[in-house]
Amino acid sequence: MNITQEKTGNLNAVVKIKIAPADYTAKVDKAIKDQAKKAQLPGFRKGMVPAAHIKKMYGKSILVEEVNNLLNDTLSNYIAEQKLEILGQPLPKMDDEREFKWDNTDDFEFDYELGLAPAFDVNVSSKDKFTEYVVKADQETLESRIKNIRRSYGKMTNPEVSAEDDVLYTELTQVDTDGTAVEGGITSTATIRLDQVKDKKILKSLIGLKKDDEVTIDIQKALEDAAVISKALNISEEEAAELKANFKLHVKNVNRLEESDLNQEFFDKLFGEGVVTDEAGFRAKITEEVESMFKQDAERKLSNDIYEALLVKHNFELPDEFLRRWLKATNEKLTDEELAEGYDDFAKNLKWTLIENKIIKDNSIEIKYEDVVQAAKAKLDAQFRMYSPSPLPEDQLAQYAVQFLQDKENANRVFEEVKALKTFEQIKSVVTLEQKDIDYDKFVALVEKKA
Repeated sequence: MNITQEKTGNLNAVVKIKIAPADYTAKVDKAIKDQAKKAQLPGFRKGMVPAAHIKKMYGKSILVEEVNNLLNDTLSNYIAEQKLEILGQPLPKMDDEREFKWDNTDDFEFDYELGLAPAFDVNVSSKDKFTEYVVKADQETLESRIKNIRRSYGKMTNPEVSAEDDVLYTELTQVDTDGTAVEGGITSTATIRLDQVKDKKILKSLIGLKKDDEVTIDIQKALEDAAVISKALNISEEEAAELKANFKLHVKNVNRLEESDLNQEFFDKLFGEGVVTDEAGFRAKITEEVESMFKQDAERKLSNDIYEALLVKHNFELPDEFLRRWLKATNEKLTDEELAEGYDDFAKNLKWTLIENKIIKDNSIEIKYEDVVQAAKAKLDAQFRMYSPSPLPEDQLAQYAVQFLQDKENANRVFEEVKALKTFEQIKSVVTLEQKDIDYDKFVALVEKKA
């Protein structure tokens, strides 16, 4: 066997593999004998089929399979031994002029194109400056969060007259402009949340209603959101988006979720016995929780700022033409238009992966299984807290995390998240971070302006 490599550009190479019968004959003979032992053919007892018969019937396909296996192993070992950092996967070069007899006497030669990763150094120092925003909770956000938590632990009542934020249990009937029911029109029994009514005039008409009162509304103006309209009328979102109709709303009941009292029982349910003892402590805890969520937003912005800055600073080349061919070869459904539109984003993400891997390697950063489990626990804890501020017991959370990571996709995703987190932690330990307090509204405007 003979393997050679030829550089065809700064980031491109061709590996030529020449295989002689001596390289594959023993493997093919063994495969034929193994097949003979397992074969079940008419006229022969199982395991008693002559190897010559198997060779006559299946020899060519066995030869092709064994040569392919030999090629794959040889190429993989060569790349590892030569310590070649490749991008994508090797692409076989097609040569229509080469013809093989596939009769166990051929000398084979196969060429593979390689896309090589560029060599570069990551240049990050204290001269690189970034703003680390500290987002402060505004009063409106705090009050909204407090209201939602109190309602989560509140009780349902049925007041006589509807007020803002109530829920109307209704019967909806599609009507003409004169208020008569449309023949074959839509009818539905639905709950209408007044906090989802967008039109102020319509909202005003729905406040002060009693059981059996009726109001005609433009459903599209009232709710706007196709998903909400779809659910209320029991139709598809596509139909809801196109629907232009008035509906008679007949009130069957008024429901109101009363907010929980700010008492010790409520505080203990939320935070554990005796942790919070008064309203001031409760508000301090909620402020901490809200600003913790804002901190995640601020960290995402800082990471994105670092990401963009380092990509600009490390503007190395990629074997673009090879990568385009590789993407087409490995994604049969990818059109030329899709490739043209998506390649720049693909290349940008690939460059960041190379920068990330270089930082991990240069700083001997380890990603341990315990790190991945801890990250999974934090992810699940955040999800559970969306429905209840009370934390899950540690043993239960750990059990959920293990189950979550048994899914390969989940495990890979969390691994990549931990890898990214450790990379950014390393970068932030080197660059200069300048803290700046900012109100939430201004922070949101800043992020949207950047986007």
